[in-house]
Amino acid sequence: MNSPLKICILDNDNLDPAVVDTYVSYGAMTETMFAAAGVPWRFERFNTTRGEYPASFDPYDAVLLTGSKADSFSDEPWVKTLREHVTELLKQRKKLLGICFGHQLIAYCLGAQVGRAPNGWGMGRMDYEWVGARPLKQDAADATLSLLASHQDQVQSLPVGATLQARSAFCPIAAYSVDDRVFCIQPHPEFVPDYSAWILQKRPESVSDDRRERVRADLALPHAGLDVARYMQSFIEGQPA
Repeated sequence: MNSPLKICILDNDNLDPAVVDTYVSYGAMTETMFAAAGVPWRFERFNTTRGEYPASFDPYDAVLLTGSKADSFSDEPWVKTLREHVTELLKQRKKLLGICFGHQLIAYCLGAQVGRAPNGWGMGRMDYEWVGARPLKQDAADATLSLLASHQDQVQSLPVGATLQARSAFCPIAAYSVDDRVFCIQPHPEFVPDYSAWILQKRPESVSDDRRERVRADLALPHAGLDVARYMQSFIEGQPA
């Protein structure tokens, strides 16, 4: 029996004290998502905001970058250091996964334009069209997926050599891949409704008053987070998009 893959998670934020006991970190939420999806990977987490990195990335089969409240294009020292590491990993053709901020930062390192979303905050349960050559979900006829989102930045140009995987009117580059080594997605497959609801009340400016109740109600509907987790598994384990 093959041993499970070993994944390095670069955890790019520190959660608010009000929720840290429940959710720990974005990296921990990501591990919970993969476990719920039946993905038997082993993980090691490093908090990049505190300058934590493995001594070497060589022992890992892939590196996953989490979300963050920071801007992927900012001049914060820890963000600049992270971009240096990611640029080197890209040169080494290391397999990479990116979620939200990670999706944006990898695109930025690939030379794409990243900035504030022209339509404002993406928040709550949002719908996307899957355009990848290989279906995301078992029902190949269903090309629509709903995922929980929270972002005010987005990738504004497809990186050179990348393939678009998902899109929406709000977020035209919602997911992309590069060959068999990079897969990134803008929304948060690891989010759960209670955490999205907490963000919604913490950031009231992200959603207009007339939209807030509809966004809150939509959080109770299913989302495709576990489908994304299983897609990431097949992508990293050798079934390119």
